[in-house]
Amino acid sequence: MICKIYETGFLKEYKFVVVLSKYQGKLLLSRHKQRTTWETQGGHLEAGETPLEAAKRELYEESGAIEYDIAPLCDYWAGEPAKTSKIDGSGMVFVADIYKLGTIPQSEMAEVCSFEKLPENLTYPDIVPVLYARAQREQKIIY
Repeated sequence: MICKIYETGFLKEYKFVVVLSKYQGKLLLSRHKQRTTWETQGGHLEAGETPLEAAKRELYEESGAIEYDIAPLCDYWAGEPAKTSKIDGSGMVFVADIYKLGTIPQSEMAEVCSFEKLPENLTYPDIVPVLYARAQREQKIIY
């Protein structure tokens, strides 16, 4: 799998959102109930939802974040090199600085955890490091 980065607004159509979160100076990742790996908050856009609305919803649903600043970082496409459709794996990436966490709502997520650096056991190891590297280059997330 490959991950390509574009400027925000380049792709025009989005299927997913990804939120790179920071809480108390550390990376905040979530663990799905059916997995032992860690992932960013994010997911599919629902019908009629803007990428920002989806990012805020996913951030709350998957981390319990209730006070935060959030802003777009970039667009991305992830998939197999042979695929030609830019829509299948297209998304907008956001950066969130979380100030207050509440309880994770009943959802597919089991827990959240803070990390000094990205852990080895990522759910999407071909995508997440590329997105965090972009955030670091733009000094949006420092770790």
